[in-house]
Amino acid sequence: MEDRDIISLYFDRDETAIAETDRKYGALCRGLAMNILGLIQDAEECVADTWHRTWCAIPPQCPQSLRCFVARITRNLSISRLRHDRAFKRGGSRGEELLSELGDCVSDRNGDPVAESERRELARSIDRWLDTLGETDRYVFVRRYWYGEAVKDIASSLSLPRCAQRLHRLRLSLRAHLEKEGFSV
Repeated sequence: MEDRDIISLYFDRDETAIAETDRKYGALCRGLAMNILGLIQDAEECVADTWHRTWCAIPPQCPQSLRCFVARITRNLSISRLRHDRAFKRGGSRGEELLSELGDCVSDRNGDPVAESERRELARSIDRWLDTLGETDRYVFVRRYWYGEAVKDIASSLSLPRCAQRLHRLRLSLRAHLEKEGFSV
């Protein structure tokens, strides 16, 4: 079933929309949640919450890409779950590793409107930086820091012998870019 047909089901408030979304994007969302959380039970809960959030968001929203829409919801829910679990010191996961790797480049500031505005500008700056990268570097960076894939999996799928070093150079490049644009790192 095409995305536009699934979105029409959401607008018609037809519950088969959830089953169709799960059939088409369930594996993507489960993999994304697993990469961040590391526990199948937590990943399944996040995916179930994704379907609920999607049901509540469509309508009024009408996403251009249902794939990106549900992936973003899953990723945000997984990171929120990770932060919650970490706040109560309930164990480590690969998600903590991802957050710590980028911690030198991007700090977390929640709560006030000024910080939210800065966060949006930071996101735009990172997008500009990503646009300067070659296809392989952008692909590696996004797979690691958006999808949360393991370095060894990225390296083996692309036959990159020094993927960890490449990611290190990319983080240094991102840091330099952000400093150049006036962000304190």
